[in-house]
Amino acid sequence: MVVHIQDEQEVANFKYFWHRWGRWIFAVLLVVALAYLGHVLYQSHIRSNNEKAAAVFDTFVNQARANNIAESKKALVQLQQEYPDTIRATQATLMMAGSAFDDGKYDEAIRHLQWVKNKQHDDLLQTIVAQRLATVYLQQGKYDDALQALDVKVTSSFKPVLLETKGDILQAQKKSTEAVAAYQQALNLLSNDSVQREILQMKISSLN
Repeated sequence: MVVHIQDEQEVANFKYFWHRWGRWIFAVLLVVALAYLGHVLYQSHIRSNNEKAAAVFDTFVNQARANNIAESKKALVQLQQEYPDTIRATQATLMMAGSAFDDGKYDEAIRHLQWVKNKQHDDLLQTIVAQRLATVYLQQGKYDDALQALDVKVTSSFKPVLLETKGDILQAQKKSTEAVAAYQQALNLLSNDSVQREILQMKISSLN
């Protein structure tokens, strides 16, 4: 009898609890479920996008190899417009920037590099783009633009690349003292076993 009363009391307590808090618990569970479903769908969407972008990228590469510039540019535009956040779009754009630079089409190279800079904020890619932009501006003799291109915030592990390029620009301006200072800064940030140390030391020695 006592057990029966206790059971009835527990049921009554549960009914009271659910009446008061049940809808809020249900709402929380619904939000969690929707969030999980959204995550699954988002991951699926990313995979699908990457696969589609990879197919377009293959077309881009094949057309470029065949020297079919019009079709390779068409594939690049498709990557940039339909799959702008994928690494394939970035990869193709960097390749096109390099091709434009080799052909002396510096403004086109800059346009492609700026696209990557605006789309990808990873430190490695930001460093690559900054260094390449600076190189293009240096080739054009636009020293101020070249130095400004290197003004990006990245972790210390990537700074030696930017500092070395800064030294190259300063050296081109015949500012030997400033160039040596930039090379030395880069040298100080490198590990003792870095292969880049020898190159920097050679550059410093050539200016002393």
